[in-house]
Parts: sequence; structure tokens; C-alpha cells
Amino acid sequence: MANVLSIENLTKSFGDRILFEDITLGVDEGEKIGIVARNGTGKSTFLSILAGREDADSGRITFAGGLRVAYLEQLPEFRPGATVLEAALEGEGPKAEAVREYINAIESGSAEEQARASQRMDALHAWDYEDRLRQLLSRLGLSDFHASVDKLSGGQRKRLALARVVMQEADLIILDEPTNHLDIPVIEWLEGYLRRARATLLMVTHDRYFLDRVCNKIIEIDNHTFYSYDGNYDYFLRRRAERIEAMAAELARVRNTLRREQEWMSRQPQARAGKAKFRIDSFYDLKERSRVRLDEKNVSLDAKSSYIGSKIFEARGISKRFGPKVILDDFSYTFGRGEHLGLIGANGVGKSTFIKMLQGLVPQDSGEWNVGETVRFGYYSQDGLDFDPEKKVIDAVTEIAEDISLAEGEHIAPMQYLNRFLFSPADQQKYIHTLSGGERCRLHLATVLMRRPNFLILDEPTNDLDIMTLGILEEYLAEFKGCVLVISHDRFFLDSIADHLFVMEGDGVVKDFPGTYSEYRVWADERARREGADEAASRPAPAKEKPRTERPQKMSFKERKEFEELTASIEALTAEKQELEDYFNAGGGEDIIEKSARFEALKDELDMAELRWLELSEKQ
Repeated sequence: MANVLSIENLTKSFGDRILFEDITLGVDEGEKIGIVARNGTGKSTFLSILAGREDADSGRITFAGGLRVAYLEQLPEFRPGATVLEAALEGEGPKAEAVREYINAIESGSAEEQARASQRMDALHAWDYEDRLRQLLSRLGLSDFHASVDKLSGGQRKRLALARVVMQEADLIILDEPTNHLDIPVIEWLEGYLRRARATLLMVTHDRYFLDRVCNKIIEIDNHTFYSYDGNYDYFLRRRAERIEAMAAELARVRNTLRREQEWMSRQPQARAGKAKFRIDSFYDLKERSRVRLDEKNVSLDAKSSYIGSKIFEARGISKRFGPKVILDDFSYTFGRGEHLGLIGANGVGKSTFIKMLQGLVPQDSGEWNVGETVRFGYYSQDGLDFDPEKKVIDAVTEIAEDISLAEGEHIAPMQYLNRFLFSPADQQKYIHTLSGGERCRLHLATVLMRRPNFLILDEPTNDLDIMTLGILEEYLAEFKGCVLVISHDRFFLDSIADHLFVMEGDGVVKDFPGTYSEYRVWADERARREGADEAASRPAPAKEKPRTERPQKMSFKERKEFEELTASIEALTAEKQELEDYFNAGGGEDIIEKSARFEALKDELDMAELRWLELSEKQ
């Protein structure tokens, strides 16, 4: 396969902190590569350098000639005040550029510019660009094309950015956390699209199912170095364990040799006289190699939960709506002790409202929540920390408690507690507003668990947490003695945590499903298949005339091109018709039969062209 990207001796650091050093890597056409590492090791920075948004300290990056590159940022930005359609049309790529050039030419009124822009649209086959873009936006749940981007949610902004990337039809696609803030149906659509796409792919994501099903190669960033594994995520886990085991054995051998050489080096200089210089050089090389640390620093989640009684909570006839939008409609349920429940549904269906009502943060319209006296909620909100950004990390924790209870009756100070969440003494003196996304998530999680909750409510906890920390969180929740209610788009996380689901289907309908997410998908797919078969069987024969659907009020570029062609065609047909009429008025000739047949056909063509012209002219 052809090489599309070559990276040689790439190094990047911030101050004295090295992210990666002397990285050399080749990417072949068609490879789909997932990049994994702990937060703060430079994953996003690496992608940003490849996309040309940041500079490396040293090294060289070479793309294949003519390679088209598309880049999805973790936090997409759009022109303030733009509509959804305008922002989508402002994407990169030759077709998007041709469309913008055509728009500017129309607005300028210059016939010369319009002709030049039309020629470029013809050359790139871009006349149907807007139609395909509208279809894609609708598929991604962005059917209100005139909505302002300033009012879009995080998930909607990510979907809009995804649409721009897809429309570029790039050869190399670079994605930074593409599944963050997306609901599961959109994630599964994107998963299918990327599997089918012929483009080469480089992406950072913590979604393990996504990695496993899309990628055929995994790159891990560890100790400033890149390690490459040909295979999916499951294969990577096995090979990574083997690598660490082999490195540990090598490190033990190096340190044993170093001890013997240290004794030799410690002798008096006279005892070493005449010895080979290479042995001295070898000693210092061994000493440097022995400093490699293989012990991984992991978040330690062992905060003790408080006692929880047999009564948890009971929902009785809960109803909630916002105007015409129904969130819950006469919902009732009794939550049992030790339940681990997943709450799923499309974005905007009301999942976050549900858990806020449960905690009394949002009032219900009717019904009541009867919560047990021993229940102590721990709420991890997707909105993030509710702290003064000008406070230091250690002060934010100390304000909550100066003595923290762990498992087995152990008590520690806030400084020790934060160290378990990978905040070094220096990190604890940072101001909250300077923290990275991953650091803020870890601090948020730390402050939730230190209050010793016995009912954990987690709203999208997987956003911004790295894969290693997610694994530790899953292990903690599996052993958690209290209750858990989790909202997540991470299917692997849901399967690991929840053995029971609430599925919010919209219009106040909540389905109680007794199983994991994977089991629910099998059931839901089978239900959809049966309903589709029943609908097809009961569907009446199609009407002879299909009713006209409502069209957009504004012409698309394809329709504008058609309108221009119709205008010229009507002029030509009208001129030909006039010539035939003049011919008949003059008495005709030997070919009058042929001319008469053409005249009748001409009238039909002209009628059809004028009818279509009138339809399009209403959109002017």
C-alpha cells in the first residue's frame, strides 16, 4: 500500500515537560489507526500538529502529494451568528470552496464571475453539494437549517462539525474524540460510515467498542514514545500486557547487571586502572536505562460509601413537560437496593432532566419522589465542576472536608487523597481554570466520591476520561455496594456497569428493560425488523399520483443551475417555435409533415420547461 503520511523525529514539549520525543511513524493508505494514552500525554497535541494547527519543536511531517486532509477538533468552533446551513457551507475542501465562490459571484452580480464560478462547479460536480449536505444534516438530527450555531448544544456542534468533515470527502481523516457528546444512534452511524470509508483514518477516542470495530491498528503513547500494534483494540490489550511483561524482565536484568558494575565502579581508581573505557561507558548507559519506570500511576478509587437502608426511592405518577415537549408521563418505579441502572435515549429526550428531578434540582409537574432517609446522592454532572475557577485545587477539596474516610476505616488528608487521583503536590497548587479537560474530570470525580455517597448518579462520566481511568472506574462501580444510575453514550461502559436499563423513547415513554445495552440492541433490532415486516404487509397499494412534498423556500445550488439552464432553454425553444410558425405562415414546403411533428413535440417541451421554470421561480 502507498504511504500517505511520514513522520520523522517528531518532538513536542511544553517547558520542561516532554510529550513525545523523536517519534518516527509511517501511515499507509487505508489504515484506520486509533491513538490511546493517558490524559496529558499529548494525543490531541499530536493530532493538532498533523492538522497544522500547532508547531512541533522539531521533526518533519510529509504528506503524499495532493492528499486531502479533514480534521475534527475536540471542541469545534464556528463563526458567531452563523446558521447551521451557513456554518456547514463554510467547511473546507474544494467543493465547499467552489460553492462559496459561486455564492459570492451571485451576490456580486458580475456575469464574468458567475460564469467562472459555474465552470468550477461543473468541473467538480458540485451542483448537488447543498442537497447532499442538507440530507446529511437531517440524518445527524440537524434539520433546522436556520438555527443559530450560538444556541447549539455540545452534541449538536459536534454533529455539525462531523457533517463538514464528511462532506470534504478527504483522503485522510483526523478525528479528536469524535464520539464525545454524541448519542448512541449517531455514534453507530459514524461507526458504520468510517468502517465503509476508503479514507485513511487517524483518531483519538476513549470509546472501546468504537476502537474495536473501526480500527485495524492501535498506537499507544507511553513514556514519550509511540508503540504500534497491528490489530484492533482487543488485540492491543493482549500485546500491551506482553510488552510490559517483557520490558519488566529486561529492566530487572539491567538492574542486576548494574549492581555488579556499580561494585566495580566503586573500587579505588587504582583497581580500575587499565580497564577498557567501553566498560565505564557501558556502566553509564546501564544507569540511564535503569531509570525507566514501568510502574503505572493509576487513579485510586477506594473512597468508602456510607450505609444505605433498604428503602431507596419510589417514583409515583411523575409527569414533566416543557411546553409541548413531554419528558415524563405518569412515570412510576420503585428503585431497589444495590441496583445499577443505565439511562439511555436520544439527545434532548430529557435524560439529564430525569436525574435532576430525582435529586430535587428540577421540580416535577405532578407526582412525587419518595426518597429513603439514608440515601446520600453523589452527582457527577456533565456540566462539570461548580467551583470558583480562581481557587486552587487543594483549596476546593479542603473546603469540603479536611479528613476523608476510605475503605477499611482508613482516614487521610486532602493532599494524600488528591495524590490518589494523580494530582501531584505541584498540581494541587494549580488554579482550577488552568486544568485540562481530563484533570477537571478527575477533580470532579474526586469531590463526588469524597462525600461518601451511597447512590451515585453519573451523567456522561466517560467524556474526557482516558481509557485507563475508565477501566478503573468500571472496576470501582462493579464493587460499589450502593446504587448507581448512569447516563452514558459509551456502550462498553454501559455493558460493564448496568444490568438494567431505562430507555427514554420520547413523548414521556420510558421502557424498563431488564438487561445490558448489548442485549437491548439485539431486542430492539428484532422489534424493528418485525414492525417493518408488519407495516409492509399492511401497507395499501401506492397511489397513482404521489402528493407533492413541501420544498425549501430557497433554491439549492443544483436547482439554481437548473433554473439558469431552463431560462436559456425556454429562450431557444421559443425562438424555434417562432421560426416554425413563420414557416407555416409562408405556406411550408416538402418537409411540412416532419416540421408539423416537430412543432407538436416542441409545444410539449416548452410547456414542461415553463411549468418547471415557474415552480423554481417561486423560490427566487
